[in-house]
Amino acid sequence: QVQLVESGGGLVQAGGSLRLSCVASGRTSSSYSMGWFRQAPGKEREFVAVISWSRSTEYADSVKGRFIISRDNAKNTVYLQMNSLKPEDTAGYYCNAGGSRTKPGPYWGQGTQVTVSS
Repeated sequence: QVQLVESGGGLVQAGGSLRLSCVASGRTSSSYSMGWFRQAPGKEREFVAVISWSRSTEYADSVKGRFIISRDNAKNTVYLQMNSLKPEDTAGYYCNAGGSRTKPGPYWGQGTQVTVSS
């Protein structure tokens, strides 16, 4: 089992920045790919970014050039630096372990809310 705990969400004005963190505990493995997904009210959960054990990254087109995913294996932590935030980025952001952009892994965090005001 892997437990994931996100933090760093909040309220920010459009154009601002936030950094989300996700700390993994339990049966953690630096070989897991780690990803971020988000879900806005009334919408399906969607892929945001993923980073492999070798630190290769993929991004959704909607966040490419604005968001940066990174990981610190020594701290079992993955980060999502979000810049130039837009109101349409408003959503619950969820950390995921062990999956890919098209197939999330079995481990999810509880989520952290990001609200971007216009």
